[in-house]
Amino acid sequence: MRTLQPDDLRELYRFLLLTRGLEERLDRLFKQGKIVGGLYRSLGQEATAIGTAYALRDADWLAPSIRDMGATLVRGLPAVEVLIQYMARDSRFTHGKDNSIHLTDRERGLVGPISPLGTQLCVLNGVALAFKLRGEDRVCMTYQGEGASRTGSSHEGMALAAAGDLPIVIVLEHNRWAFGTRSNREAAVRDWADVGKAYGLPIHSIDGNNVLEAYGAAREAVERARSGGGPSLIVAETYRMLGHAQHDAQEYVLQQELEEWRARDPIARYERLLVTGEIAAEEDLGAVRDSVDRELDEAVEVALATPTPDPETAVTDVYDEATDPRGHPWTRREIIGYPDLQVRH
Repeated sequence: MRTLQPDDLRELYRFLLLTRGLEERLDRLFKQGKIVGGLYRSLGQEATAIGTAYALRDADWLAPSIRDMGATLVRGLPAVEVLIQYMARDSRFTHGKDNSIHLTDRERGLVGPISPLGTQLCVLNGVALAFKLRGEDRVCMTYQGEGASRTGSSHEGMALAAAGDLPIVIVLEHNRWAFGTRSNREAAVRDWADVGKAYGLPIHSIDGNNVLEAYGAAREAVERARSGGGPSLIVAETYRMLGHAQHDAQEYVLQQELEEWRARDPIARYERLLVTGEIAAEEDLGAVRDSVDRELDEAVEVALATPTPDPETAVTDVYDEATDPRGHPWTRREIIGYPDLQVRH
């Protein structure tokens, strides 16, 4: 079982800064009209994604949700790739056909988020089942908010993971809000750890704003799954500090509530821990901040210089190769069941 060393503790700090700094630059690019589509940020939730993903090995697989940017960075996804993806430039993943972290990179064991929430658990169950059937020493990890955990797909996914004794760790991020609905309107539970009891899953309840607590729970759950002990559920108590997406002004949230959670900011708390624990001095933390800023500034320059994809590629790598899009109508020529009716083009 891996024990964190001082270098690991400093690396966790770097990932926290990298995640927040990257999203801050994406925010500026969004306001400049350079982001295609929406922007979903993880402000206030970074510690959960980073701490849990840090417990995985290189050969393991991970399926993040939209607020788990930090987990993808821990898995080795470069910040510049995220920027290129968000700006719909000619990325090596989707070639401008999708944005956000909706990308799959099998080399890094990343399965991109699926828009119908809760669904990626079902997909990753398949990966975990393959690992188990092959007798491979590998583990899966996936994330969902408490709102996503109320979907049929999530229920089916948790039931299958438990019944199949699959090597998978499920991280439920209780961030208090699903779109504009408060979590206590989504389920009749006071403690979201009770959600896992319905499936017979071992449960770890953690302070999701404490990166070390997130790592500790994930390390235990991952090792349990790796040794054949089956799935676990980690319930991270955290808070979504911004609206559902960049266009959401979050007017439904009381200012007092936001202030209470700002006082629990995961980065500020971790900085205090590093300094008081004599893991790093203030000047050491400043050097990390400067290094991350330089890295992100360079990444933005590279991403902005990356061209947009050739328009002709819009019909390739989707369902089938199209030689000439003009010969492929986007609607059926006949309406099924009514052969005498023709679709007007």
